[in-house]
Amino acid sequence: MKKLFNLALAFYCVSFLSAQEASEKLDSIISKIEDHKAYDREEFPLGLYTENYYKEESEFAEKQLEQLQDIKIDSLSETEQISLEMLKFKLQETIDRYKYEAYLNPLLSDSGFHLSLAYQVRDLNNYEQVKAYLNRLNAIPAYVDQHFVLLRKGLKKGNTQPRVIFEGYESTYNDQILKDPKESYFYGPFENLPKTLSEKQKDSVLSAAEYAIANNVIPQFKRIKTFFETEYLPNTRTSLGVSEIPNGREYYQNRLEYYTTLDLTAEEIHQIGLEEVARINSEMKKIIAEVEFEGSFEEFIHFLRTDEQFYAKTGDELLMEARDIAKRIDAKLPAYFKTLPRKPYGVTKVPDAIAPKYTTGRYIGASNETQPGYYWVNTYNLSNRPLYVLPSLTAHEAVPGHHLQNALNAELGDSIPKFRRNMYLSAYGEGWGLYSEFLAEDMGIYTTPYELFGKLTYEQWRACRLVIDTGIHAMGWSREEAVAYFEKNTALSMHNINTEVDRYISWPGQAVSYKIGEIKIRELRKKAEEALGSDFNIRDFHEVILEQGVVTLPILEKRVNAFIESNTD
Repeated sequence: MKKLFNLALAFYCVSFLSAQEASEKLDSIISKIEDHKAYDREEFPLGLYTENYYKEESEFAEKQLEQLQDIKIDSLSETEQISLEMLKFKLQETIDRYKYEAYLNPLLSDSGFHLSLAYQVRDLNNYEQVKAYLNRLNAIPAYVDQHFVLLRKGLKKGNTQPRVIFEGYESTYNDQILKDPKESYFYGPFENLPKTLSEKQKDSVLSAAEYAIANNVIPQFKRIKTFFETEYLPNTRTSLGVSEIPNGREYYQNRLEYYTTLDLTAEEIHQIGLEEVARINSEMKKIIAEVEFEGSFEEFIHFLRTDEQFYAKTGDELLMEARDIAKRIDAKLPAYFKTLPRKPYGVTKVPDAIAPKYTTGRYIGASNETQPGYYWVNTYNLSNRPLYVLPSLTAHEAVPGHHLQNALNAELGDSIPKFRRNMYLSAYGEGWGLYSEFLAEDMGIYTTPYELFGKLTYEQWRACRLVIDTGIHAMGWSREEAVAYFEKNTALSMHNINTEVDRYISWPGQAVSYKIGEIKIRELRKKAEEALGSDFNIRDFHEVILEQGVVTLPILEKRVNAFIESNTD
């Protein structure tokens, strides 16, 4: 079998001089973009969020995109070709988000500008990190002011989230309104200050922390509460699908193209979803027969949702199960991957401050060199966190899913430009995450028929997204129709179903990326297996998928086709 490095030969051509000129121009534009500073980071440590900022960024992106049009792609190396295509994709998204005024609606059902502040809470490992964190806390008033301006303009234009998704939203700000600053979630990092700080420094930091939280954190959450309850939420739209807002139908198609990286219509995606749901349902029924359950499909789902054997009694028990599964997968990784990340990951609970409206679990990448990635497991409302789906969740969010892929992407170093190391596309990343659930079956991680059913119900969850997302945003579905479709076809708890439907309503198009990406990766693996036969090597295949980092699905397909060609006699 020929070496993997032969892949590059499938992409490289034309004369040295023209290639050198094209390469130099691409490098120059990439450097300009990576060095571009749209605002003073010290003045705005939490970022700048003004309409003028988004306008200027769009204009900057348009100028760079115009410069890139002159570069002939076939005069570049494979890595440079990918960088060119990814840069075009990135710049176009900046233009589109301004064009469709997405910045006027910085809220989701389970996140948003104020909830995003929770991601600032990290362990502090040195004095510089302590000072930077204090600066971010003190910047919250300006951050809130900027978002209020955007949200008010969104209200005037009818560009808001539907009111229906905000049920229970009060927990996103009420939990941060406390009398004692030391009880605040934001105070947590100060309880374990670095040992390198002197006692004098620690006293100074703790005093500054109490002041920052008492004066610049808690009062801002009081303002947010007043703003949401008296001004914003009562005036949000009552319609459901994004097609109902100005230019909404065009915007939804744009979101589908961005999140899938493919040219698919809502109708095409809806049909793919219906076919996948039917296929997975038939696989589920085989497992029901295997466990000799006496009852209907609906009764089996009810059994899974209500029987105590499938649920942890405490949050610590749920975390213990997740950690055990994670370590069992860790041991399998060398058999499936040539390159593994150096960065470790931890398993911990979703912060209490955001857990009630948060999804079942999520991967949180490392924010700097001294911190690990984290696999967050939601321990809120344990009666809705079944153990039989935990292997799938762990494979998706930790390894071989998001942590492995994200950490490898960040560790590519100078082999790819910085903007690509920091880039994320749902079709690739979430497609890989869902493929990882499938891969965990190859690894033998599912140990009972119920865990295999959990794997199928998670796959069905993502298939239902294709149907529900397009149903809501392109076909006029009601929230009740979406919930009923989920309830009929998956074993997800009702709490999860309601949380998920609200998420799809608030984040049009993103939910379809998972299944579309997974279908493409599995399709490419099958194609490689059939073409290479006994020469197929799963470690080589995964190297091709991961070694260039985040890419669009068309780029991924091109790479796999080149891999097959270079290894076929």
